[in-house]
Amino acid sequence: MPGLAELAYTTGGGVIGAVVTNYVAKHQERRQLRAEAQGWVQRLTSLGARVRGIEIGAPPRPSTSAATRLGLVAVLDDGTDAYRALREAFAGLYTAVLAAGMPRRVTDFAGGAQERALETELILLADGCAGGVLGADADHLARATHEYHTAARRLLVATLWHPWRLRLVLHRRMRTLRTEVAVLHEMQRAALDVLARPRHADVLYERLDPEGRARAVWADSGWSHPAGSPS
Repeated sequence: MPGLAELAYTTGGGVIGAVVTNYVAKHQERRQLRAEAQGWVQRLTSLGARVRGIEIGAPPRPSTSAATRLGLVAVLDDGTDAYRALREAFAGLYTAVLAAGMPRRVTDFAGGAQERALETELILLADGCAGGVLGADADHLARATHEYHTAARRLLVATLWHPWRLRLVLHRRMRTLRTEVAVLHEMQRAALDVLARPRHADVLYERLDPEGRARAVWADSGWSHPAGSPS
């Protein structure tokens, strides 16, 4: 029979080996899940670059959404509605991040940042069609959106790969993001107020719908002008 010391060594080695094997397996699975989440982050980020333009959509109605308030659709390079693609990509990211054990609130910021980025992209395209009525505010909006989007994406990526490093600063960084997105949301709202003014909206729709077909359909549904200032 083996001695007590030898038995302890053999048994302990087996237990330790099992623990190490189990840890490595879980670690590799966790890394795979995080890599999948990283892929969804990249997919979300690429949406803005794939927007090829805007088209007339459903009749405008009061909303905080740029597409809904202006009655527009942001179209990707493959003809897909950008907002639909955003929802699908965010659903995939949400699933991957939660499976990887990452905080939901960080994912909310990342998804919200991409939505803010898409909103700004649509606003800027609409502004171009309307003749650049936003002026310097368009540049300020683009810069604020880029800074917020970058910060939110970096926070999610850092949380995916280095969660322990962020434990002491996570709440502070999220408070900063909340402040930034509140300012950004107000900038977008102000831009929409300008674009929704009838005189600017008329130019926008004339360029997107020169034959007036969509506007005729809107008129049949009772539409006159999007909610906004009277002039």
